[in-house]
Formats: sequence, structure tokens, C-alpha cells
Amino acid sequence: MYLCFEMSKYQVPYNEDEKEILPNLLNITDKSEIEQQEFIGFTKAELTFVKSLSNETIIDIRYILSIHKIALEHLYSFAGKLRNVNLSKGSFMFPAAAYLNNSMQEFGREILTHLPQKYTSKEQLIEEIAKVHAELLFIHPFREGNGRTARLLANIMMYQAGYGVLEFEKLHTDIRFQQYIEAVQAAAMKNYDKMKEIITFIFPA
Repeated sequence: MYLCFEMSKYQVPYNEDEKEILPNLLNITDKSEIEQQEFIGFTKAELTFVKSLSNETIIDIRYILSIHKIALEHLYSFAGKLRNVNLSKGSFMFPAAAYLNNSMQEFGREILTHLPQKYTSKEQLIEEIAKVHAELLFIHPFREGNGRTARLLANIMMYQAGYGVLEFEKLHTDIRFQQYIEAVQAAAMKNYDKMKEIITFIFPA
């Protein structure tokens, strides 16, 4: 039962070099095999975190790091740890590794600590998911697995509020995917309106 939509890591905006296979604990050199192991890891993480989810679950930085660790600890030594390398996509630079801890702490203070324990409306939920999703993708805290961690977290927020999963598969068209990229870039200016439009579009009927 894999409920978190699996978008190929090579379709996720701002991923590392598409041809690169990162050093891994299983010494895998085949791209398809790496993808399979990552899929297995995120399946395990989803089942683990959804099973333990309750109204009292607190989503904070530690929670996000735990998602990444559970998903990828069998594969990468950096699982659950902030990246120590700088990353960019084209001319777009993610926050520098040297400032990642500060960026994540600010993310926690300004957004995560203000998440309500109960949402009063679907619109409120969409707005909060948009902030969390856009900011986490913009910070890009991990060496690998940023997109899937962010999507799983978004779906955990959906589950906690009593809804089904977001329909990320709707972003597979070139136009929608470009809009998704632009929504992440807008988070650099603390503008989450574009991501709010994306989350509204993929919210289940």
C-alpha cells in the first residue's frame, strides 16, 4: 500500500545531476536499482509514519529528519542529516550548506511551530501545506530525497487532517511542472501564493 505518489527523482525540480549515482551503502551502480531501493525506503517510511500518526503528532524539524532517515538509512550514510555540499539547478542556487542549520531553524520557528493541531477548513489546510511544501523544497536540506520527503510530509499533513493523498500525478504535464518549479522558486521571497494554487489544483475531490 504505497499511498505517497512516487514521482521519479529525475522529474523532481532541482535534483542533483541526473546522471550521477551517489555513493551508497549497498554499492549499487545501476540507476534503476538505486531507484528501486529508494522507492522501497520511502514506502517503508510512509507506512511507519502513517501508522504512528495521531492528532497529537507534532511536525517539526526532528520529525522531517526522521522521515528522511527511515526512508534512506539502508542506502545512504547521510540519511537524516543536513547536506554538507552546495547544490544548484541551472542558475538557481539553493541555500548554502553552511547556512542550512540556520535556514531550517528559521523554517521551524516561522512556519512549523505555527501549524495548528486542528484545521478549521480545507482552505486553511491548503495554505499551511503550501507554506511547508514550498519552503522545504526551496531549502533543499538533503543531499538526495528532498522531493519525496516533501511530498510524503504533505500527505502526512493531509492524513492528519482526515483527507486522502494529494494528486501529484497531475503535475506531469510540462506546463504544470514548470508552474511547480516556479512555485518553489517563489518561496525564496516568502511568497507561497503560487504553491497554494498548485496544492489547490492537486487536492483530492
